[in-house]
Amino acid sequence: MIKFLDLEKVNNRFRADIDNRIRDILDAGWYLSGKYNEEFTAHFAEFCGTKYAIGVANGLDALNLIIRGYGWGAGDEIIVPANTFIATILAISENNCTPVLVEPDINTYNINPDLIEAAITTRTKAILLVHLYGQAVQMDKIWELAKKYNLKVIEDAAQAHGAMYNGRRVGNLGDAAAFSFYPGKNLGAFGDAGGVTTNDPELYEKIRAIANYGSDYKYHHVYKGINSRLDEIQAAILDAKLPHLDADNARRREIATAYRTRITNPKIILPKTYDENAHVWHVFVIRTENRDALAKYLNDNDIQTNIHYPTPPHKQGAYSELANQSFSVSEEIHRTCLSLPISPVLTDEEVGRIIGVINAWN
Repeated sequence: MIKFLDLEKVNNRFRADIDNRIRDILDAGWYLSGKYNEEFTAHFAEFCGTKYAIGVANGLDALNLIIRGYGWGAGDEIIVPANTFIATILAISENNCTPVLVEPDINTYNINPDLIEAAITTRTKAILLVHLYGQAVQMDKIWELAKKYNLKVIEDAAQAHGAMYNGRRVGNLGDAAAFSFYPGKNLGAFGDAGGVTTNDPELYEKIRAIANYGSDYKYHHVYKGINSRLDEIQAAILDAKLPHLDADNARRREIATAYRTRITNPKIILPKTYDENAHVWHVFVIRTENRDALAKYLNDNDIQTNIHYPTPPHKQGAYSELANQSFSVSEEIHRTCLSLPISPVLTDEEVGRIIGVINAWN
């Protein structure tokens, strides 16, 4: 069986370094807010090109903390793509804000910049964009709109560690960015983990405090905060893997190029990219009218696949208030999409087999 993602193989490449770091943590007996947090957040900020990075418990908390940090609440609107993972929208509603859904571009799967302005009202506070599947959103129109309407730009970069736009990394394309380091991400921990990047010193200090029980220093609480901290073991693991991220992303691009040039089955719609060297291919999503049949066929041929995502947020029971809205492009993507295996440990032989099996499907 060709696994959709072989995490054991992915992480065994770094096992000696990770073992040493975990042993160091055990010997020191310091498990939170220690040297590995300091080192990783400094290195990750440098990697993204930002002044600050904050380690938090998970990607949803990262989004939630950014919105809380800006102080938005009831009556405030945040524009968000209609075809994202539900966490992006959960962070908005968790802060009593109103999500305003905007359709994606069918070619890139990212929010369609040409549709955003029509969704802006006097209550709009921010554009929360998602660099979906590993491709950075085309930012020029978004920067223009943010300046015109005095809006903040928040990046959900959970799927795009290391992706670029015009020479700048995601995480440094807006006012603040949220990252997930869930194990399956391009930069993944050994459990839940997340981070925030920003160049705003005031927001940085506020998020650090809110995430630590609202405390700016021990037993002194200036906000009604939460407990959302990146533990030392996860920080150490992420710091061990970070220097290899660009090379891993380059291997993902090689595999994506093979898929995009050698899959010739006319029933398959292949993904498009506007910059071959900037996409990091967190997942490789194809579309077909017979998605479920293809998934079964591939599984019968010992190839695992996944669906990102089967049901759009406005069709989920959690957001029944949005059910009467129509987002035909999003619904089309969710109905037809299928993710193929792609990871830095996938071999050329496995890639060739996947391509051959897909091309033989009829």
